[in-house]
Amino acid sequence: MLRTFRDFGRATALGLLLATTALAPAALAQAKPGATAEVPPIVFKQRTLPNGLKVFTSLDKATPNVTVQVWYGVGSKDDPQGRSGFAHLFEHMMFKATRNLPAESIDRMTEDVGGFNNASTWDDFTNYYEVVPANHLQRLLWVEAERLSSLVVDEATFKSERDVVKEEFRQNYLSQPYGRLFGLYVPQASYTAHPYRRPGIGNIEELDAATIDDVRAFHQTWYRPDNAALIVVGNFDEGQLNAWVDQYFGKLKRPATPMPRVTAKEPPRTKAGVFEGYGPNVPLPAVAITWQATDAADPDAPALTVLDAILSAGKSSRLYNSLVYEKQIAAEAMSNADLPQDPGLFMVGAVMASGHTIEQGEAALLAEVKRLRDAPPSAAELAEAKNELIAGRLRERETIDGRAFALGQALMLTGDAAQANTELAALQAVTAADVQRVARKYLADDRRMTIRYRPESARPAGQAEPPKSPPPKTVARYDGPILALAPEAQREKPPAIGEPLQPTLPKPAERTLPNGLRVIVARSSDLPLITADLTVKTGAWADPQGLAGAAAMTAGMLTEGTKTRSAQQIASQTEALGATLSSGAGLEASSVTLSVMPDKAPAALAIMADVAKNPAFAAEELERQRQQALDGLQVAYQQPGSLVGLASSPVIYGGTPFGHPSQGSPESLPRLKPETLSAIHGAYYRPDNAVLVLTGDITPDQGFALAEQAFGDWARPAAPLPAQPRIQPSATPRAVAIDLPGTGQASVNVVKPAISRTDPDYYTGMVASTVLGGGYSARLNQEIRIKRGLSYGARASISTARTTGSFRASAQTKNESAPEVLDLIKAEMAKLAAEPASADELKARKSVLVGSFGRELATSGGLADILGNLAVYDVPLDEVSLYTRKVEAVQATDVQAFARRVFDPAQSSVIVAGDAKAFSAGLKQRLPNLEVVPAAELDLESPTLRKPASSSR
Repeated sequence: MLRTFRDFGRATALGLLLATTALAPAALAQAKPGATAEVPPIVFKQRTLPNGLKVFTSLDKATPNVTVQVWYGVGSKDDPQGRSGFAHLFEHMMFKATRNLPAESIDRMTEDVGGFNNASTWDDFTNYYEVVPANHLQRLLWVEAERLSSLVVDEATFKSERDVVKEEFRQNYLSQPYGRLFGLYVPQASYTAHPYRRPGIGNIEELDAATIDDVRAFHQTWYRPDNAALIVVGNFDEGQLNAWVDQYFGKLKRPATPMPRVTAKEPPRTKAGVFEGYGPNVPLPAVAITWQATDAADPDAPALTVLDAILSAGKSSRLYNSLVYEKQIAAEAMSNADLPQDPGLFMVGAVMASGHTIEQGEAALLAEVKRLRDAPPSAAELAEAKNELIAGRLRERETIDGRAFALGQALMLTGDAAQANTELAALQAVTAADVQRVARKYLADDRRMTIRYRPESARPAGQAEPPKSPPPKTVARYDGPILALAPEAQREKPPAIGEPLQPTLPKPAERTLPNGLRVIVARSSDLPLITADLTVKTGAWADPQGLAGAAAMTAGMLTEGTKTRSAQQIASQTEALGATLSSGAGLEASSVTLSVMPDKAPAALAIMADVAKNPAFAAEELERQRQQALDGLQVAYQQPGSLVGLASSPVIYGGTPFGHPSQGSPESLPRLKPETLSAIHGAYYRPDNAVLVLTGDITPDQGFALAEQAFGDWARPAAPLPAQPRIQPSATPRAVAIDLPGTGQASVNVVKPAISRTDPDYYTGMVASTVLGGGYSARLNQEIRIKRGLSYGARASISTARTTGSFRASAQTKNESAPEVLDLIKAEMAKLAAEPASADELKARKSVLVGSFGRELATSGGLADILGNLAVYDVPLDEVSLYTRKVEAVQATDVQAFARRVFDPAQSSVIVAGDAKAFSAGLKQRLPNLEVVPAAELDLESPTLRKPASSSR
């Protein structure tokens, strides 16, 4: 997984770029919006081994898990010249074989025991992290020492992972409309000398030019104990942990050779510049403006961080208010304070709304920057920005891996892990004058770089993209040791697994208010954070004929104005509390979700209740939201994966109330009127059709008191509640290719109707889909990514519903490989039905489910989702405590029978979106009934999926 600090900024409108104070009942007073709450510090210990390895530990006895992370001081900026992408390529290589571990063993020892692993490459560092049950701690320490000291770097693994990285490049940069802009052009245009200008993922030409000697030399140079930090957070015995660290890491040798360090300095800008960029499948023009900034350790960093929040954190931010809400010239506005180890960038940007130009966006962005240079922000703006930042840090630290990440990031960027705690005080100390000062210091008009991004069709005639320089043939000469997997009899055995720790499961309590509102409360943490989730049992099935997206728009409009609060007041009042408030809808349910610190819960819940009970559905606000939704669909129509997601409902559920895109279509959204939304709200948004879940740092008595205070006056209508329809798809399976010329990848999908949430085989279905495609080690990913390097990831899942859910297996691949990937998906579906899974495989995939469920329970938001879903489908709440037992009861013969019943490829539909000229012939050989529909002619409300000949979007 590639991460860089310049990766896309903060989205504020559409998300086009496809995220210990107890509250006593007697003290349910309104919180002061200007007051900021404190985030408990991360308590940790640190030491340094004689070989230079830094060790950080933080104990948490409340969890049955532990995270083990190793952070290396090597990132994309350290890639050799002509070999960009090496640090990221090595992130992939580190999951392969060592002298004592066959390839993929790390997944066996993490994912297959109920944990997970991942890694990320940044400009300045690379980190590797796992979360596992605490009794596996010793094994994971051994594993991390093993891959640091004896990684096997062989030709076959190198070539395979290089192919996977190329698919990752195609998926994240070439098939995303704005991937080129933010991933390639912004850094390229903003730096002239510093290696931050190169994309961390590299490029296909330089990856292809790499040799095995290049790769081995890179590992020998950077992967050493004195360039690493071990971070362990969770439940452990401190003395035993230290002994294991000394045992496994203490014996590693510090090399005598010094590490090369980047010495390049980016020269100061002396004048403004402009970069013109183009890309295929760019539905809306965009603009980004960058200035040189400082580094993460600089005293100005906190003020720049606060400035960033004032500009674009939330709907009350300056850029959203000006460009998106008031002027309505942008579909999305963003800013980003990118402050890495060396001086970085400050960026503002916008994706323009339909009919608006880059020039308008550029002028509006610069006007907002000028406002901050000319006058300091108000006291209210400053307090709101700080509240949002502090609350955001709190949410990041809700998990053990989040806390470890905070320590590692602080260490790598500033040289001091304790900065994870001191940063909060530094943010609190920022004044309005500081914000104005750094705006003047860094964001001068004559030192900006403007990056303009348009569709390829707008490129001036005769102008071509400059050719890339061919990469050098040889960069490194390696003459060190070459390791290989030892014969099995000679391998060191992994340590034994310790005694498991039993998790402490939440104990939900519930009460029904006199008006019929069901209230569920579960204390899940002492961290000062509460999630409130109000779920209404209605979704896209309630859309009137021809008005797809009506229920989704109804839910989305809840936060856009009530009878007593404007949309801007809702945003500013919520964000002043450091809270987040969102609303939305799916096929069967709509929700309003609040995240807030306990001392501010009464005030925030009052706003939440107001938006749920009293939405205004003003015509002016509807027009704003409609245009944003239409712009969002323009972008989705240019992304293969998103396009398939939109087409899946009509293909799977055609002829039923689910048989249209739940978020609407370009044809249906213009038909929505305020009275349409009011009618849906009046019929379904009522307390006897809703469930309120409160989780986090809250007791049942506190939760019930808050619910009564906020929702007790919600009147139950006298009219009976309309019945929810049964969904019974009967459509014949289809094969559809959606042609999206010029896109970098194809999204290959096999879809079909599946089971209900209350199906007796629900748990069997969850296990079966996890065996097939639930995780890195599942069958689809093994065949498509690991063995063949055809995709960055392949997966399968079941989405259950009240009467009929759906199944989807998918992978993205280069366009010409789409037929092969389809064959592999179908073959694995058939294989699961033909023969039972082995006992070891079944045990591993069950552990994936159980471990994931446990981690979800550990966060207030995850627990709220679980309890809310149980309530929506009338499943008893004690299912939380029965989940593990029911998963473990599933047998191999059950999985095989379920696969025969539900995963039959012959009864499935196929949807492929991509550049059809590269794969349509191969698909037609396999699917004679293939329908090829150009994306520009797509109509997701038509049974044919195609617009009438005279129609145009």
